[in-house]
Amino acid sequence: MTGMGFGCIILLALPLALTAPQKGGLMPKRVTMSDVAREANVSLMTVSRVVNNKSDVSPATRRRVLKIVEELGYRPSGIARGLATRRTGTLGLVVPDVANPFFADVARGAEHVAYANGYNVFLCNTDENPQREEAVLQSLEEKRVDGLVLCSSRLGDDQLRALLLWHPAVVLVNRRLEGEGIGSVVVNDEAGGQAATQHLLQAGHQAIGFLAGPVVSHSGRQRGIGHRAALAAAGLAYNPDWTRHCSPVVEGGQEAARELLTAHPELTALLCYNDLVAVGALQTCLDLERRVPDDVAVVGCDDIPLAALVTPPLTTCRVPRYELGVQATRLLLNQIDGGSGKGSEIVLQPELILRASAP
Repeated sequence: MTGMGFGCIILLALPLALTAPQKGGLMPKRVTMSDVAREANVSLMTVSRVVNNKSDVSPATRRRVLKIVEELGYRPSGIARGLATRRTGTLGLVVPDVANPFFADVARGAEHVAYANGYNVFLCNTDENPQREEAVLQSLEEKRVDGLVLCSSRLGDDQLRALLLWHPAVVLVNRRLEGEGIGSVVVNDEAGGQAATQHLLQAGHQAIGFLAGPVVSHSGRQRGIGHRAALAAAGLAYNPDWTRHCSPVVEGGQEAARELLTAHPELTALLCYNDLVAVGALQTCLDLERRVPDDVAVVGCDDIPLAALVTPPLTTCRVPRYELGVQATRLLLNQIDGGSGKGSEIVLQPELILRASAP
């Protein structure tokens, strides 16, 4: 998607679009705050405090950081933000995978609210890459967006805290950052994982594998908590050997399901991090000649459109994806306008949808 039309979503080729080509047409590596922190042997938070001119940094450390900033050619335009008071009429929306239908629906909801309120949206894809996410956040700061919606961040808490100091208004989607006064809109994924596992238990399954998605995923962790709670309530012990982390795509589900079902043929059900992973698990079951649901029941999460179209159709936990984008952007605009919203949390509830993969 390209263009600068009113209310459009602009997919930026960040961060490369903001650097000049080197000789021969090659793009230089963007200097990030992490590079400065590594060279100065300090934390990201310390670098952020220095470039934002905070007082709680020792003079020696401040000098060292500023020296590295100059040597590396790092340009923290956040220093100039205090001089600018005008709004740009733009919002940043950062997602880990723009091709995932889940985030496409979140983006639709966000754009709907933004358009209705006269804002353009920069939609930025990080490809599940924390380094790219850091660079994208800095690029959006340089664009001086009025606010930022950050979906399913793959950054660690400390790194995220340091980077978000640059942005005046922030709302997290499917992620919490405790003690920072940052607004968030989340799904009760613990309840979703618990409901899905309870359904499988009630159907007679006791050997349930869990394809848990990325290790850094907040949603995956919460669904895992719900999964273990349901097992405990049924008097069953959680077996960590029956859990595999995987990338949140079809291929990740295929590989993890193959590994798990081959190593543990006693498994009779799979709870999957999302529907794409579940689709991959369905394909693996077909390859291994394990019938679904007769031999292995499969449950997904999110209820993307594909879930109802595969064979057999997926039982899944429906997540209000569009509403996530709507609520997050409303909360963000509230912050920008000086109203409530900073530090607020909105929790949306999932709904178990029964289909043929786990009736």
